[in-house]
This record gives sequence, structure tokens and C-alpha cells, in this order.
Amino acid sequence: MASTSTTTSGGAVATQAAINAEIGELAGRTDGPQPALDYPPYRSSALRHPTRPLVTADPEGVELWAPVFGHRDVADDEADLTVQHAGPPLGERMIVTGRVLTGDGRPVANQLVEIWQANAAGRYAHQRDQHPAPLDPNFTGAGRAITGPDGSYSFVTVKPGPYPWRNHANAWRPAHIHFSLFGTDFTERLITQMYFPGDPLFPFDPIFNSVTDPRSRERMIATYDHDVTREEWCTGYRWDIVLTGSARTWTEPEDESR
Repeated sequence: MASTSTTTSGGAVATQAAINAEIGELAGRTDGPQPALDYPPYRSSALRHPTRPLVTADPEGVELWAPVFGHRDVADDEADLTVQHAGPPLGERMIVTGRVLTGDGRPVANQLVEIWQANAAGRYAHQRDQHPAPLDPNFTGAGRAITGPDGSYSFVTVKPGPYPWRNHANAWRPAHIHFSLFGTDFTERLITQMYFPGDPLFPFDPIFNSVTDPRSRERMIATYDHDVTREEWCTGYRWDIVLTGSARTWTEPEDESR
């Protein structure tokens, strides 16, 4: 839950109108599926993007100190965020499912997929999230799953609410779920965000718009799937994650928390 600067270069608090103008000025850029690392409307990117050459990590050395997960370490009920406490959480219950694929459409099996999200009121169960929305004692907002032989994953959760953040005055983030995927070792971690169709906050959000290519932004939005929806129980959304190629899903730096 990193804090961000709300000021303009002159020291005044940036308004939503000013942020909208900055987003509009950059709308013609096409950086492909990855976000612009230094994206001025997203204020903290000025301080957080890499400014020096990247350092290559030794995968074997990293693995000596990193935690180790295998398919036996992830219990089946970790993928259901609605059964982790004494009662059901509040909010729109839903299934989020999809496949993890390579750029040429091959499934990625045995992939560790983690998610975290705000509750239905738009608040994280995190000590640094102190905005005045209610916490839900029956919702922590974190889950894990392992992809199947066909690359599929599935989570049961509740739809997160939008929430304010301090990028600029009256700044609100669209509803989203964070996804983390691990490859064959812990230097191959990818983090991304899944959004929901028709969110009215899309035009106002610098993080969503830091992916300047319109087609790439569309790949960040899940699809409502009535076949996934279950009668009298929950709605259903489908979202595939493509790891490589020109149609790959947007990913963000590991330290991103918004």
C-alpha cells in the first residue's frame, strides 16, 4: 500500500482534470503490452522506475534463500476466499477462472497463481490501508491455486470495490484483483491486475492508462461468462493470462502494490 505524491511540479495538489489532461497527452503512445515505467500521471513512477541498468540474478543463488512451494503445499480450499473464516463475506460472490498460456497457445501447467484484493467495500485487510471503509471480518482477500494440465485456474471470491488513493485529488482506482504467477524459479515472478468490464473509472486511472496501447489494455479486462455463473449462487468471469508473445498480458514490477 505504497503512498504516492499528490502534487504537481509546482507543488500544488494535482486535480483529476489535470491528470486527465496528462493521460490524454500520452494517449497516442503505443508502448505495447507493458506499462510505461516513467508515466507522469502515475506520480510515484517518477521515483520508482529503474534508472540504472538491471542486474542479472543467479537463479540458483536466489533459490538457496527463497521459499519453496510445490503442488502439495497449496490446499484446495485456498482458492476459495469465501470459506476462510467463520462466516461468508459480504459482497457479490463470483468465480474467476481462466487459463495460463504461452504466446502460441500452449497451456502452462503446475503454475503457482496467487491473488490478493480489496473487500467489497474497497478496503484491504492491511494495516497501511486506513481509509474509512469497513473491514470485513470474514474476508482476508488472499488466495492461491495451482494450474491444471490444461493451464486452468479457478478462484471463488467476492467482487472488490473501488477505493481512493493519494496519487492526486479525489483519485479512485477501478475495481481490480492482483495476480502473481511464479515460473520454474523465484526469479520468474510476474504480477498483473485483472479489471472488470464497463468500469466507469477506467478513463480516470493513471495505472490502467499507463498501458498506453488500447488493445493491450483490453486484455487486462475480464469477460463476464454466463456459463461460469452458477444459478442462485454466484456470477462468473473468465480471464486468460498470456505469458509471452505480442498478445501477452501486462505485468508490473514486483514492488507494485496499488
